[in-house]
Amino acid sequence: MEDFPARILIVDDEPTTCMALTRALALMGYQADSALSGQEALARLNAAPYDLMVLDLRLPDMKGEEVLWQARQIQPDLLVIILTAYASLDSAIAAVKAGAVDYLLKPYSIRALEEAIARALHRRREQMRRDRLLRMIAEAVEQLSLEEPVKTPAVISPGRFLRQGPITLDREKRVARIQRPAEPGETEVPLTNSEAALLEYLLERPEVVVSCRELAQNVLGYRDLTEREAETLIRPLIFRLRKKIEPDAKQPVWIRTVRGKGYFFSP
Repeated sequence: MEDFPARILIVDDEPTTCMALTRALALMGYQADSALSGQEALARLNAAPYDLMVLDLRLPDMKGEEVLWQARQIQPDLLVIILTAYASLDSAIAAVKAGAVDYLLKPYSIRALEEAIARALHRRREQMRRDRLLRMIAEAVEQLSLEEPVKTPAVISPGRFLRQGPITLDREKRVARIQRPAEPGETEVPLTNSEAALLEYLLERPEVVVSCRELAQNVLGYRDLTEREAETLIRPLIFRLRKKIEPDAKQPVWIRTVRGKGYFFSP
């Protein structure tokens, strides 16, 4: 968004409104498209990435709240500004819970919409800067753990090994032993401190979905993060762990994702 015009999708069942907003946003320097129905909006979101969606809650084919929910499933980082002429406390709360970042009542001015869009995009830029900083910190910590030698224990402690299904974790040596399908014997995979701690946390809770925020707090020790910030740290760690232990990291069978919820280990 700092190098290219933000892409904005206008969703309203009034063609004249869509046309006017699209032209106004183009004059402001944005790249704007429009959709006259919920299904058309979802089709556009499936076809191309957008930074922000301006959504009228009253649509001819779908409830606006359902469009909002499905849109966030397609593009989880999508910013959404709600437009409505029929405001209620319940609808406002529902929109915020579904991920809307602002809420404008009709009739509204172009100026008010412009300010709402600018606020949302500014918050996004600040969030992206913080995400980059968090990733840099996490990568530095991970590099330090790679350089730290693993001490070989003199005595095997009772709780040293943790096994779930085909995976055995050696807590003290930071090694995973894996029995992969169609492969004889076990494969031994060395892990970093963070990878071992993440695998241990998931193995101890088989079939339990754990949020990124919980993982960041209990595995990495980062507190007071939002779910989005935690996801910035956990997602690359999950990716690296899958590459090491899964038969196919692109189609994981053990470390599974529940979209919008988190991850779980399936033995």
